[in-house]
Amino acid sequence: MKNILLLCVIGLLAGCATVQPVPVKQKFPEAPNILLEKCPPLDKIESETILFSEFLKVVTNNYTKYHNCAKMIEAWQQWYVEQKDISNELNKSQ
Repeated sequence: MKNILLLCVIGLLAGCATVQPVPVKQKFPEAPNILLEKCPPLDKIESETILFSEFLKVVTNNYTKYHNCAKMIEAWQQWYVEQKDISNELNKSQ
């Protein structure tokens, strides 16, 4: 009886000593919401005749919208490249 109990304990200890590799799934991170926003549409001139000052306002607003959107796209691209590099480094080490 003691031998059977001893064999069971040794069997359990031997089973615990075996290290099995645990597969780890890497999940690519979610993008920040601000980087997923669409660019706003540019303003249009509705009438055929317009004051030059109004024309300049529309042009200035469009340039502002464009440059804000361009910065957002640049931030998106930078974030993506950084996250991809991190993910690739983690996958190399496994």
